[in-house]
Amino acid sequence: MLYVLVGILALAAGVALGFFIARKYMMDYLKKNPPINEQMLRMMMMQMGQKPSQKKINQMMSQMNKQFDKK
Repeated sequence: MLYVLVGILALAAGVALGFFIARKYMMDYLKKNPPINEQMLRMMMMQMGQKPSQKKINQMMSQMNKQFDKK
């Protein structure tokens, strides 16, 4: 009975620890390698028929960074 309880507690602790380590790793990875960069944003705007100015791209990137930092 005691071995089963210890096993269940160890499994729960391992799952929780693994989740938090994986979450921290992914947050650091996304901060270093953002999913959308300026070049991608420029290409998306051109495909939508807009002529992207550097000011507009900078505004959109700063908004995206603020949104990412909130999470």
